[in-house]
Amino acid sequence: MVALFGDLGVGKSVFSRAVMRALGVTDVALPSPTFAIIQEYEGRDCRVAHMDWYRLDDAEEIELLGVRDYFQSPWICLVEWPERAKSLLPDGAIRVRLSCVDDHQDARLIEIIS
Repeated sequence: MVALFGDLGVGKSVFSRAVMRALGVTDVALPSPTFAIIQEYEGRDCRVAHMDWYRLDDAEEIELLGVRDYFQSPWICLVEWPERAKSLLPDGAIRVRLSCVDDHQDARLIEIIS
């Protein structure tokens, strides 16, 4: 699991699309799952679940969606707005923070956080 933290518009979906391409997802359109909440894709030797928890209120509501089913092989999960339910993140989740770089409109700082 890759949990993507960052402000609205910082590039979490762009980052997710790049990861999905690297994993072999060939779908032409890779829309943000803001309204669908979970989008499923076939990658090379894996399945990818791209989730956006922004519109959800809490861990209980998110868990009712059955998200834990995606937390094991063959799934690779990319979760935007994981702060909505940090308690659901499995041990070993990779936490990534994206942020804008002052005075550089198109630059982003990408940090692995603990």
